Amino acid sequence: MASHLGIDIGTSSIKAILIDHDQKLLAEGAAQLGVQRPRPLWSEQDPEDWWTATQSAVSALRAVAPRAWNELDSIGLSGQQHGATLLDAAGKPLRPSILWNDGRSGAECRELLEKVPDFTRRASNITMPGFTAPKLLWVARHEPDVFARTAMVLLPKDYVRFCLCGDYVSDMSDSAGTLWLNVAERRWDTTLLAACDLKETQMPRLVEGSAQSAYLSEHVAAEWGLPGRKIPIAGGGGDNASSAVGIGAAKSGDGFLSLGTSGVIFAVTDHPVALPERTLHAFCHALPGRWHGMVVALSAASALSWIAAITQSASDIKGLLARVESFASDASRRAHAPVFLPYLTGERTPHNDPHATAAFGGLTAEHGAEALAYAVIEGVAFAMRDCLDVLIEAGAAPTSSMIVGGGSRSRYWAQLLADASGLTLDLPAGAELGAAFGAARLGMIASGLSEQEVCIKPALTASFAPDRRNEALMRERSARMHALYRGSARAIRS
Repeated sequence: MASHLGIDIGTSSIKAILIDHDQKLLAEGAAQLGVQRPRPLWSEQDPEDWWTATQSAVSALRAVAPRAWNELDSIGLSGQQHGATLLDAAGKPLRPSILWNDGRSGAECRELLEKVPDFTRRASNITMPGFTAPKLLWVARHEPDVFARTAMVLLPKDYVRFCLCGDYVSDMSDSAGTLWLNVAERRWDTTLLAACDLKETQMPRLVEGSAQSAYLSEHVAAEWGLPGRKIPIAGGGGDNASSAVGIGAAKSGDGFLSLGTSGVIFAVTDHPVALPERTLHAFCHALPGRWHGMVVALSAASALSWIAAITQSASDIKGLLARVESFASDASRRAHAPVFLPYLTGERTPHNDPHATAAFGGLTAEHGAEALAYAVIEGVAFAMRDCLDVLIEAGAAPTSSMIVGGGSRSRYWAQLLADASGLTLDLPAGAELGAAFGAARLGMIASGLSEQEVCIKPALTASFAPDRRNEALMRERSARMHALYRGSARAIRS
């Protein structure tokens, strides 16, 4: 029976999975990655490390499921977005890749707006140091020799594709995060490229995420024990778009709320949406003819980890959440709990405020670890509601939403998120299904299977509808949190 390989090029690891025709997991492998931070604000990785780690993860799959491996029928790719990977004319990396969480190019973001006054409208997104375009301006200014030798600019997953097949190709969803794509028309924008002194010849060829991008090279096929096989590689997608494919978020109105290190709400649309002034990320979906709006709160599950460490509960977060639930079962205690601004690393949507800070308000001597932890997860829930408001304003709110990510393991937190957001949140079986699974699905479609038979939604294990009895309390506590932010912002700027 045919098998399908999904590879996710993450920031901390490369993950690879092998699934069969029925999408049953056959094997998985992973290899860790390190991040280099040679200077403040810098975040880099050696592209060769991605390929070495990919080889290691694939070797693990082959060892676990050799028979299924020999029936490999397709490959799909997913990856961290925005990374600037610069290659010379021979396809060799010229320097370490500048990653999505690198913050060195703030001045270059302002320069792009000066060069192209309608840059934001053209790109459908605001200029931020995390995106790819300002990184190239930084290289041009600070490393002119490297810039002059740059023949091709690739995103992380597309460098791994180049190692797999020798072709320069990207997909629409990942490329939308460069600030060089006309998102509505799904093509490179020569004006946006020219603002960075780049030409379209320095960009990879574009395909849809579910389309064939190339075939595994004869050299790699032989190296992987698959001589003579012609194995298609799907266009693939950015990590969030691939995760959406993995849970069947394929139609307009489908979406998910992800509680990972950051919090994300992702909503599929059948038309381009844009609201850059409110920090809505407007990207193409990994499936043809669809787009997505994405909003991001920078601290989500990471905020829970932070308070758990502060209260010496890091070794038993599950126990801490059980104590939080007990604490909040008393309506009076919940009403008088402190409120929390979850801006531990600044905030993206809706404030776009890197200087935003975290804070507790209403803290008294009677509040213990449970009250603090309750305030933290409630604060994250309110931040996610703020994110949803941006999608609503853009006309892109999801009509159905799954909850995924590590934080989804807490059913109490899921209910709190439903109450705060007003969304009904469905918990799928395997709520931590990752981007590698979505990548494998894209590979299946590229191999000739239909989207309808591949992109099915998983079975649900629970559903969390908003509890209307909590509306008044949530509204009052949300107002307190927003007042705290306004006061905090004034204090910082005064």
